[in-house]
Amino acid sequence: MAKIAITGSNGFVGGNIAHVLKLAGHEVVALVRSTPVKALPWETKVTDLSNIDSITDAISGFDAIVHSAIANDFNRLQQDRIYAYDSFVGLTQRVTHAANRVGAQVVYVSSGWVMDGTTHMVLESDPGNPVNFYGVLKSLSEQVIRDLAPDTGAIARIEGVMGIHQTQEVGPRTQDVGFGYFVTSLVNDLRAGKTFTVFGGERVNKVTTPSAAAECGAEIERIISRKAAGTFHLVGDDSISRMDYARLVCEVFDLDSSLLREEDPPEADLFPGAVPVDTSLSNKETKRALGLGPTPLRQLLVDLRTELDTGKISFITKPEK
Repeated sequence: MAKIAITGSNGFVGGNIAHVLKLAGHEVVALVRSTPVKALPWETKVTDLSNIDSITDAISGFDAIVHSAIANDFNRLQQDRIYAYDSFVGLTQRVTHAANRVGAQVVYVSSGWVMDGTTHMVLESDPGNPVNFYGVLKSLSEQVIRDLAPDTGAIARIEGVMGIHQTQEVGPRTQDVGFGYFVTSLVNDLRAGKTFTVFGGERVNKVTTPSAAAECGAEIERIISRKAAGTFHLVGDDSISRMDYARLVCEVFDLDSSLLREEDPPEADLFPGAVPVDTSLSNKETKRALGLGPTPLRQLLVDLRTELDTGKISFITKPEK
């Protein structure tokens, strides 16, 4: 088993990754800027993430570090470019330099928003062509991995992530113009007998290849176990449009699809920049490199329903023996 550090483990995606890595038997240590007010379900180590030496000391003796931390105040990112660059690119540089110093693998969690949204089922070899500042920051951070850790670093692109929060009692935030919180928002509203408005219009991400946060964690476990390097698409097998996705969720969760509506999002919910329309990613090369089996969207949704109904985390890919 490996000793693995992780940044961003108090977040939605990072918490799921940490949970799955721990379930797989790995020693998981979260690098945090300050002692959490509420204890996390894994060991934490207070680390000055603005300092390479501090990060290096924190991960000495580790086999890998998963870098999933992001700054998600999009208005601040747009208004304060120095803060934005340091929060993404600068931090990725520091983490990667530290990993190289101690001989650890670095796994950077990226996004389908590095693409411009004009190509369907983009290949892992595509370096991206972002259309907004968030995509630019993620794309530049990917390039850090290619430049500083070309033989040992892994870029793990995720897209349309569904799941439940592992470290907070409240669930993920409501639907936005991306797909990240789409399913849980829909399920919560329809189970309460409310209507659910599926966002449409020109400034909305309309097509994706949904992934599940827990399954992303399981596939990152496979990357680390195999010491795999390169770019990987940790997504399900199926691309789908926003309204078709909503109908499929209703089918899997036994919800009333007649409660679905479609309208443009309110002005307050619009992203402060252009939005890629189609962020679907091909996972064929990823499956070959990691030895993964089928990950159909329907099964990802079935697993999410199990998780929501029982509280037990569920995923398709199992650790290799």
